[in-house]
Amino acid sequence: MAHIDIKDTMRQIVKAEAEALLAIPYSDAYDKVVDIIIERVHRRGGKLVSSGMGKAGQVAQNIATTFSSTGTPAVSIHPGEAQHGDIGVLQPDDVMLLVSNSGTTKEVIELVALTRSMYPAIPIIAITGNAESELTRLADVTLLTGGAPEVCPLGLTPTTSITVMSVIGDILVVSVTRLTGFTAEDYAKRHHGGFLGRKSRREAE
Repeated sequence: MAHIDIKDTMRQIVKAEAEALLAIPYSDAYDKVVDIIIERVHRRGGKLVSSGMGKAGQVAQNIATTFSSTGTPAVSIHPGEAQHGDIGVLQPDDVMLLVSNSGTTKEVIELVALTRSMYPAIPIIAITGNAESELTRLADVTLLTGGAPEVCPLGLTPTTSITVMSVIGDILVVSVTRLTGFTAEDYAKRHHGGFLGRKSRREAE
């Protein structure tokens, strides 16, 4: 078994991922996405529906749960299960957020067609590392990750891309939370149990 210096490896990974985060490209697409979410969810009463495959799907799920906990109703659906009925959760005023680093994931591309066959006017937002991908072409608005290489020694396992996509989700959540005036009292209503529930209730007093 090969020997590696864990401390050195740790520093290399932290440095590489920190640089990837700092290199996330800003564009007015962020402003457009935040405006879409506020319009569709907070003004029209829709919800955010997120989806992705594999580890990107886990990011999509985390984005949905974080939005829900901060006052923006959201659900996550599996793109494969969407083809077997779960797409029925969609309603006309919803917004779809799709996460795919390659922008070519078959199930995610098919979910675009499923969405538009039900409600053509639903905006589709993409988070991807590929500006030339099919998902980018199909989406109404795309947030690009910057396409930093994975820190995995094989260059294959989603690692850096997952970190970056998660932070992009955080950017959206925090921006919407600030603009909607979400308070500690509002947070407490959604977190009855655990440390965060107790902390939010104290801050709301």
